[in-house]
Amino acid sequence: MDQPDKGLWTVPNAISGLRCLLVPLFAYLVIRHHDVWAVAVLAFSGVTDWLDGVAARKLGQFSKIGALLDPAVDRVMILVTVVLLVWRQIVPWWVMALLVARELAVGLGLLVLKANRMNPPAVVFVGKAATLALMYAFPLLLLSEVGQGVGPAAYVTGWAFAFWGLALYWVAGGAYLVEISRGLRLVRRQP
Repeated sequence: MDQPDKGLWTVPNAISGLRCLLVPLFAYLVIRHHDVWAVAVLAFSGVTDWLDGVAARKLGQFSKIGALLDPAVDRVMILVTVVLLVWRQIVPWWVMALLVARELAVGLGLLVLKANRMNPPAVVFVGKAATLALMYAFPLLLLSEVGQGVGPAAYVTGWAFAFWGLALYWVAGGAYLVEISRGLRLVRRQP
C-alpha cells in the first residue's frame, strides 16, 4: 500500500538536508588533508543515510521529495568523494570514470522515462548494497593515508569494498536499464 506524501517538512528530509550540508565540510577537510576528521564526517554521513530511512519507516513520513533527495545526496557525496580521492591521488581516475559512466547511462535512461511520462524503476537491493560498499570503501581508502598503524589494513579492506561496490553498482545500473527498456517497450505497444 502506498504511503501518503508528507511533504517537505519531515524528519527524514531534515536528516537528508543535514547530510547535504556535510558534503562541503567533508570536501574542505579532504582538501586540507584532515583525513581523520574527513573520515569521521563521511562515517557520520553514512549513519545518517541509514537513519533517514529508519525515521521514514518508523514515523511513516514518506515524501516524493525525500524519495528524490536521499539518493541524490548519496550520489553527490559519492561523486565528491571520488573526485577528491582522485585529486589526492588516492584512487586512480578509472574509478571515477566507471562511476560517472554508470550514472550517465542510468541518468539518460531516466530522462527518457520522464519524457515519456513514466515513473523511474524501483530501487533494487543490489543498488543499495553497492552504495553501502562504496560508502565503506572510500573512507577506508582515505584512512589508508593516515599512516603505518591502520593504513595497510584500511588500504586492503578499502579496495576490497571498492571492487565489490563498483561491480554491484554496474549490476544495479544494468538492472535499472533493463527495467527502463521494458517500460519503454510497454509504452510503445499501447495504442
